[in-house]
Amino acid sequence: QVQLVESGGGSVQSGGSLRLSCAAFGYTSSSTCMGWFRQAPGKEREGVAGIDSVGKTIYPDSVKGRFTISRDNAKNTLYLQMDTLEPEDTAMYYCAARWTGARCTGPRSGQDQYYYWGQGTQVTVSS
Repeated sequence: QVQLVESGGGSVQSGGSLRLSCAAFGYTSSSTCMGWFRQAPGKEREGVAGIDSVGKTIYPDSVKGRFTISRDNAKNTLYLQMDTLEPEDTAMYYCAARWTGARCTGPRSGQDQYYYWGQGTQVTVSS
């Protein structure tokens, strides 16, 4: 059974940093496209980072240069390093995986491209 477990959320002041982790269980994540999404109260879920099986990444302009997605295949774990955080980054952050059993090339940004989701971890940035 595929399971994604996020951790690392918390409360920080504007300008601070956090690193989120997503541990994957039930499959080998090295061949999978994975991503991070977030949803703020009253807003739609949006993608903030994606990575494919060869390490190619994609980011929206709102976080480009501040957020970095990475993966440790040996640990079956996905990371999101978030720097220079802003109050607008406050949201529930979700890890997602597009595991099909086939190697995934080309990072994906749309939530409809992912089939498995974690429960989320809250990030709160105060001004």
